[in-house]
Amino acid sequence: MLILANIRERWTGFLGAFVAVLVGVALITTTLVIYDSSRPDVQPRYGGTTALALPNQLRAQGGGGTEERMPWSRAEAAPLVEKLEAVPGVDAVVVDRSFYAQAFRDDRPVADEGALDAGHGFASARLAPYKLVTGRAPAADDEVVVDRALGVPVGSDLTVNITAGRTPFKVVGTVDGPGYYFSDVFAARQEPGVRAIGLIAEPGTSAGTIVQPAKSAVGAAGTVVSGDGRAALQPEYIEHKRFLGTQLIGAMATLALFTTIFVVASMLVLSTGLRRREIGLLRTIGAAPHQVRRMVLGEAAVVGLLGSLVGCLVGVAAAPLLRDILESLDVTSPDLKITVAAWPLLTAATIGVGVSVLGALAAGRLAAKVAPIEALIDSRSADKTMGRARWISGLGFLGLGVALAIGTATAATDDRVTMAIFATMVLIVAAALLAPVVVGPVGRALTAPFQNSGSAGPLLVRAELGADSRRAASLAAPVIAAVGFAVLLSGMVETMRVAYPAGEALKVQGQLIVTPDGTPGNTDEVVAAHPVGKAALPTRAAVGEPGRQTVIDVLGSRDARWSKPGQAVLGERTAKSLDLKAGQQATVRFADGESVGLHVAQILPDDPARGDFVVSRDLVRRHDPAALTDDIFVPKANRPTELVPGTAVHDALQYALDDYNTDAKLTDSLAVMLIVIAVGYSGIAVANSMAMTAHSRRRDFAVLKSVGGTDRQLLLFSVGETSLVVAVGAALGVLVTLPPLAGMASGLSQTTSTDVGLHLDAGTVAGAIAGSLLLAVTASAVVTRRT
Repeated sequence: MLILANIRERWTGFLGAFVAVLVGVALITTTLVIYDSSRPDVQPRYGGTTALALPNQLRAQGGGGTEERMPWSRAEAAPLVEKLEAVPGVDAVVVDRSFYAQAFRDDRPVADEGALDAGHGFASARLAPYKLVTGRAPAADDEVVVDRALGVPVGSDLTVNITAGRTPFKVVGTVDGPGYYFSDVFAARQEPGVRAIGLIAEPGTSAGTIVQPAKSAVGAAGTVVSGDGRAALQPEYIEHKRFLGTQLIGAMATLALFTTIFVVASMLVLSTGLRRREIGLLRTIGAAPHQVRRMVLGEAAVVGLLGSLVGCLVGVAAAPLLRDILESLDVTSPDLKITVAAWPLLTAATIGVGVSVLGALAAGRLAAKVAPIEALIDSRSADKTMGRARWISGLGFLGLGVALAIGTATAATDDRVTMAIFATMVLIVAAALLAPVVVGPVGRALTAPFQNSGSAGPLLVRAELGADSRRAASLAAPVIAAVGFAVLLSGMVETMRVAYPAGEALKVQGQLIVTPDGTPGNTDEVVAAHPVGKAALPTRAAVGEPGRQTVIDVLGSRDARWSKPGQAVLGERTAKSLDLKAGQQATVRFADGESVGLHVAQILPDDPARGDFVVSRDLVRRHDPAALTDDIFVPKANRPTELVPGTAVHDALQYALDDYNTDAKLTDSLAVMLIVIAVGYSGIAVANSMAMTAHSRRRDFAVLKSVGGTDRQLLLFSVGETSLVVAVGAALGVLVTLPPLAGMASGLSQTTSTDVGLHLDAGTVAGAIAGSLLLAVTASAVVTRRT
């Protein structure tokens, strides 16, 4: 009852924490709802299947528990098909194959982001089912059935780009769904391996009737999935979009969680500090320290619960907005539908209450130390020094942050950004804890020139900051977070914008690069047109003996140094992860399901330009007829005089810029979104903190007015003090980001072999500081005026 009474009586003091929890929970709810809604759906072309038989999953290189399916060979799939056809209730068993196919018109590829998996055998049309609208099924190798939406009539000639290159086909039919459907014999040559076998039930037969017998038929050779489990098969481009979207919303949720904990803790410590006199009175009438601590934690739990309930509603309402943003960035699966399940709401609400209680631990410890005598002392005049625990915590976080910043310079390329963000988070906490040490001296230094000005305002500001530096530090904490994240994120983008193109251009200097233009990769026709230069042919393969296989990237090279029959050249890291040594034999299972023994000829230092597991290009083509070639690097002396349609040529600098700009839009958008979250969220906290402080100084203002202070003077005093606090917070926010950014620049220098300096986005930094100052001054002035 006391807790609820306190909240009713002092609701203005809890408003800041309530709003902070509300915003944090709303952000977390929105991201979790979108994440839950982004779960893969069964692809339309498998809509008519009752179940799918799939090969077993194998461990994929890179750790993290990722797994990947390697296809069955023809010899392995044939007996499985026979067994599945014998299952009662099964009407048809279809071997499903997918490979690259893309129509060309007027020597330009027809836009199709799913082209990499658009080619199929005609039997696969039954899996949707897609029905013939006109014409007949393909029978010869030069016949194809296409989507009627393509607008090509039966009997027409159509150029279709496949792995071999542009090939003329006769359109013999159209279907009511996407894709290019060739004869099953032709499809089997394009993709010999079997990645899926579709089961179509007889009319009236339920999935449960055939799934268990089908599992028995497949046995240990694979798995059988039905219902939503059929979503295990996804086109590569959709998987890539979902991966990018998950990374983005994961970053948003992480930042929201950290900012919520940081802001709520700061707000509750500030609120408790302003109540020392009240808490001292409770101690005077017999309240024990543990009772005071329990009261503070209980208040935080109630505020957290209320904020979480409202935050969940706001988060659900905001989910369509986030979906639209992600769709504009092209990082969601097509036609994403928002569904609101219970677990995102429960998770977000639990986080909100937990964060409130966690943030109140420091405030509760502070409240428990209040002595009964402090009931007779002004709330803002006691315990202004840095306690031992705060010193230890602040210095500990500072040391950890510096260590992480140093580690940023030596971190792996994929981990460098994450390391820099965590280093900044730790240093922001350190700055907030140690801010009282800085506020007093900085306040004295900045007000020193005005001591003899004849105005009492600067003297009051100077005295206030010196007498209550902990309160000022609590006010500066949200500013530190807002400016710190703005500087870090914008600085990372600017530094990478300079470093990566310069480094990439240096690597390919003196070469021309032939890249796909409107297609997902280069065909053999393109490779034949550029016989000189690097033309790597990538594939996925499982290395190792059965039961201990690891799926890795294998690169087919035409470089005479590596392209030797029966041999493989490994990088040191890959050799170590596979436990292989030079001279040993490695068993490699390729995309056609066939296994080949390769002699490990050399183990060399890691070199991304060479590849981690390099074999003969002919070997890869023999076992993966559907694979497409990466960018082709041609010496300038062999400049092509004519380009194959669907390709483009770039010099080193243009290639580097285009390569960077491919992901720059997403990177820039992510940075902007995170900056908006950090600055906007922290800005709300700044406004709340200033308003709480101004409201708590009613008696001070009354005293100042009684001795002749005017409204204008009080407003100038409030605005001046607020501006100084924001200036200190902004300075600390900039300082804490410099070590991680410097470490990142140093690491990029080593990675790109170029001189990379630290680059900041002055406009973003100035905007964050100005925004924080405007919010703080406005809130302080408005509340002071009303008071």
